[in-house]
Amino acid sequence: MTENLRLSPGDPAPAFTLPDADGKDVSLSDFRGRKVIVYFYPAASTPGCTKQACDFRDNLAELEGAGIEVVGISPDKPAKLAKFRDAEKLTFPLLSDPDKEVLTAYGAFGEKMMYGKKVTGVIRSTFLVDESGNIEVAQYNVKATGHVAKLRRDLATRLPGLSAGD
Repeated sequence: MTENLRLSPGDPAPAFTLPDADGKDVSLSDFRGRKVIVYFYPAASTPGCTKQACDFRDNLAELEGAGIEVVGISPDKPAKLAKFRDAEKLTFPLLSDPDKEVLTAYGAFGEKMMYGKKVTGVIRSTFLVDESGNIEVAQYNVKATGHVAKLRRDLATRLPGLSAGD
């Protein structure tokens, strides 16, 4: 299996500008001065991605209370993202990266093992980008279920105002 690029804490977060579910451009630089979780998921409205997005939605108030914004990125087109957002009542931006340029820049697209076979696709990944635009946390091959709770536990030790959850 070829090695995918991997970002590490301290690396500059790759800049991006992508359309959201309404076709409005959102840039990483829009979040400068605040922490932002940028998470990559394979496909809107699939069971695992829905569970993960709803977990972020359900924890958003506490994350925002700790000064953390959330952005989800997938290869889906804006129209599909809008349906997903509306169906699941998601209140954070979902961005469209159909060319997979941003996914690739973050190391979230490439070869992975799925059901014992090598495939090329989206590698479910989550990054915490700090106020200066650098990677603070980089997590690859995360699980859709339970990931947000684990992330909160990992971040609670360094972020006042964020509890470790249940």
